[in-house]
Amino acid sequence: MPPVACASPPIHRQRKTNMPYVNIKITREGATPDQKAELIRGVTRLLQDVLGKNPQTTVVVIDEVDTDNWGIGGESVTVRRKRGQ
Repeated sequence: MPPVACASPPIHRQRKTNMPYVNIKITREGATPDQKAELIRGVTRLLQDVLGKNPQTTVVVIDEVDTDNWGIGGESVTVRRKRGQ
């Protein structure tokens, strides 16, 4: 049987022009503006260092969620915290 010719898959190069978008979700329990600013700086720096992303086009969004709206194991975080978990 003759060999089957296969086309090489296209080579995908990482584009440095992509705008990274990072969404951080934390419970609303008093993260200070300074702490949130450090998260934004740190994530931006991490994407630059690890993936070579442009910090000027990196978007970081922090969503704060009430513990009543965050569930683990079928219960809200509010309920779990009242039980000491």
